[in-house]
Amino acid sequence: MNIGIIGVGHLGRIHIRCIKDISDYKIVGIYDADPNHARKVGEEFGVPVFDDLDQLLDLTEAVSIVTPTTTHFDIARRALEKKKHVFIEKPVTDTSEKARKLLALAREKGVKVQVGHVERFNPALLALEGEILKPAFVEVHRLANYNPRSMDVSVIQDLMIHDLDILLHFIDQPVRDVRANGLNIISPTEDICSARIEFENGAVANVTASRVSVKNMRKMRLFQSDAYISIDFLDKKSQVIRIDDEKKGKDAMALDMGDRQKFITINHIEGPQTNAIMQEFESFYQSIDENTPEVVSLNDGLRALELAEQIQKAVSRQQKTNDFTHPADGGMA
Repeated sequence: MNIGIIGVGHLGRIHIRCIKDISDYKIVGIYDADPNHARKVGEEFGVPVFDDLDQLLDLTEAVSIVTPTTTHFDIARRALEKKKHVFIEKPVTDTSEKARKLLALAREKGVKVQVGHVERFNPALLALEGEILKPAFVEVHRLANYNPRSMDVSVIQDLMIHDLDILLHFIDQPVRDVRANGLNIISPTEDICSARIEFENGAVANVTASRVSVKNMRKMRLFQSDAYISIDFLDKKSQVIRIDDEKKGKDAMALDMGDRQKFITINHIEGPQTNAIMQEFESFYQSIDENTPEVVSLNDGLRALELAEQIQKAVSRQQKTNDFTHPADGGMA
């Protein structure tokens, strides 16, 4: 399949490297708003460089859009109008209104659109396939060191949106209420945010994201009536602790409850240690070739973005009532 890469910054270069190793694709060219940078990248990877976006689009069957979020809509719209399949990095666009327009256009043109929520392909998450997950309470921490990239959006759309997508994947319920607070420490938008999300079925999630942390952490903990599940996206491992009425497995530990016994089983699970970005593009190709649903659809990207916008509004409401001009810890997690 002929594919073009639009935007060849840090992540775009990673896309080139991964796609070159997938035999189902042929990179017919790259395009970047900075022609000089594009030429350097083209020489580095031995791929053609285009100064005209439409010329590149005309030679492709699919494109990967790895440009700043604020440019996603215009580029994706041009690709979709030419009936090209689109892989688009997260967040899908900078507003849900634009995402809905893309969704309508993609359906009209009959093409596939996959959103780059790469954590869906993290081995820690893949390890849980087959597990029955019905979380009643979820605790999430996604903390990262400061990085000057992706400062065109807040930490909610930059980092937290990964976990919002996964939450909506696990808890397929309407959102009842959102409360949140955030602070901008370095950039003009929020660099740290904490949100409490309540779903219609009663499930609750506390989600914290920071891009000004002194340590890196990407953990999600799920609590349900019969299990505790810990997902470490950084170490790419998961742990499932279950409580059963019967002993299951030789390593199950008895829990004496007086008149009855229960048994605790601890399973440390590792998924296939694969390249998540390569898996993204392999699944994108498969959805096109076999006409199957995308693993992370445009509608998934839209739902995550809508929830991110709800959190952003909640932050704005809270900031109007609070004065955090001198946070005690300097905003560092």
